[in-house]
Amino acid sequence: MIRIWAKVLKDNKIIKQCVYEHEGVIDYSEFFDYTRDICEMLDIATPVLIKTHLFSYAKYNVLTFRKDDFVEAVDFDRLVFENALL
Repeated sequence: MIRIWAKVLKDNKIIKQCVYEHEGVIDYSEFFDYTRDICEMLDIATPVLIKTHLFSYAKYNVLTFRKDDFVEAVDFDRLVFENALL
């Protein structure tokens, strides 16, 4: 089971959050699909996903997207994914 706690932060305060669940084990080749599903749940733009994001999540169980990671303008400071199974 995959469980990711996603939170949207503005001025270090959570303004939106959700917990994404998916059956099976984590497959990093499908991580963009997880990201897209989470962003749809939160009703925000989908960020650009690069290899360093995947390495961060795999090694530290935390992934942070900043404003620069989005092609569209966003009205928040960060989007953070945390592994909720720890």
